[in-house]
Amino acid sequence: MSMTQEIFPPGEFLLEELETRGWSQIELSEIMGRSTNVISGIITGKRQITPDTAIQLGDALGTGAEVWMNLESQYQLSKVKKPDNLVVRKAYLYEKFPVREMIKRGWVEASDNIDVFEQQFIKFFNIPDLKTPPSFNVAAKKSNETNDLSIQQLAWLNRCKAIATSQLTKGYKESELRNALPKLNALLSAPEEARHVSKILSDCGVKYVIVEPLPGSKIDGACFWLENSQPVIAMSLRLDKIDNFWFVLRHEIEHVLHGHGKKIGYIIDNDDSFSPNNVIDEENIANLAAADFCVPNAELSNFVARVSPFFSEQKIILFSERIGVHPGVVVGQLQRKLDRYDFLRKHLVKIRNFVISGAMTDGWGFL
Repeated sequence: MSMTQEIFPPGEFLLEELETRGWSQIELSEIMGRSTNVISGIITGKRQITPDTAIQLGDALGTGAEVWMNLESQYQLSKVKKPDNLVVRKAYLYEKFPVREMIKRGWVEASDNIDVFEQQFIKFFNIPDLKTPPSFNVAAKKSNETNDLSIQQLAWLNRCKAIATSQLTKGYKESELRNALPKLNALLSAPEEARHVSKILSDCGVKYVIVEPLPGSKIDGACFWLENSQPVIAMSLRLDKIDNFWFVLRHEIEHVLHGHGKKIGYIIDNDDSFSPNNVIDEENIANLAAADFCVPNAELSNFVARVSPFFSEQKIILFSERIGVHPGVVVGQLQRKLDRYDFLRKHLVKIRNFVISGAMTDGWGFL
């Protein structure tokens, strides 16, 4: 039976069955061993057909119990109103966006008004309507099997953009950012020095934000540009390790210096290893600059040639002290170069608490 047709109460069908057989309500009640109030209640629609009653009706009338349960179910469903497809509209939002996580983070507010609720997602993702897929121009470093942005990554990027837009900084100058590289390099000696990154970048006109990643987003950092041609470096600190922080930061700085991601955004897979043979040229440039920033390539190559294959902890610490960087930064580059990610992992110290103490942050209890 089509849901668009009028649904009649089961009592009307029961009345037709009695008339066909020439039975009275009293006779049916005697056959079933039920009171006449039960039969009259079903016929008038004041009493619902229970499973037990459906079995008795089916036996008495030879129809089977399923007929009467189906008639009762269809009738009860027809009485339930569906105001403006509320359930359908909410289900669509939950299917398309990470709704619960966005509410939890305060990026959108829960609302009983579905129109208000939908408009929040339209505004957040800067789309004309919910049928339009969100997009974002970005040079991003992430880890998954596709170059397409997931909705979790798009949500993260849009939150980064919202925070960056509200941040006040001077106008961007490429020359000042290049001149700031030695200042940043001097911070590699200790994890607590990372708290100074925000001010150094801000003084160059680069907006710098830290946003906790959404579960499953697997995005490390991003470079994108606001409409006033001001660059933004966003980081997730997904991997809370000193080597990853500095590598990703310098990677994104190189994108800024070259103006990558201004017009056509792209996403590069990153499995936390340095694989120059399977990435595009712009990503290659950023990876090389990041690796050389962490440990100068000439120094690292010379060290490997002198020490290999006997990379003792003491030799690495002495080498780190000589070039003025934390041992964890050297270990991270050696892991990439040697493809040994179990190597001296204890030196890959956590850095997140130092980073967020000096940066505009959303997540981990901040903002």
